[in-house]
Amino acid sequence: MRIISGKRRGHKLVGFEGDYIRPTTDRVKESVFNLISDFIPDSRVLDLFAGSGSLGFEAMSRGALSVVFVDADKKSVDVVKKNAASLDFGEGVRILNMTYQDFFKTSADCYDLIFLDPPYNKGFIEPVLSDIVTNNRLSENGIIVLESDDTDMHSEFDGLTVLKQRKYGRSYITVYQRG
Repeated sequence: MRIISGKRRGHKLVGFEGDYIRPTTDRVKESVFNLISDFIPDSRVLDLFAGSGSLGFEAMSRGALSVVFVDADKKSVDVVKKNAASLDFGEGVRILNMTYQDFFKTSADCYDLIFLDPPYNKGFIEPVLSDIVTNNRLSENGIIVLESDDTDMHSEFDGLTVLKQRKYGRSYITVYQRG
């Protein structure tokens, strides 16, 4: 895993040993960022189910103002912290070890870009999208980027409009906007 473009282009990221986490491949990540490039500059980003933080750090490298990384798993948070230290984005990075439910209970912030890459087939997608819409977590022109697999693929969702959807192997990328 590496940063593909921007200020930290080529920087290698710390990953996970074994099959512990399913990281977004560089090919899929590059395609995602080509789809959303206009939304990144000066954005406030939320990376839920952060894993290694690859998506959030890519956004920072490409001009996002700040990223909040949230993951319930301590091992993931430790990897995000290692990557944050080596990338040195400074105060624009916040890392939280908590569930998305606890995060939404403790934060009222609104984001321009929300990355959702939850574990596949665990029932996270609908409740998270519902929390984002119900609690008004997306800025007026903000977007949500959801990564899911072909057995957990989502498209239409009340309160959100599908801007784009692409398939890469088993992975689906769905880009939502308010509406």
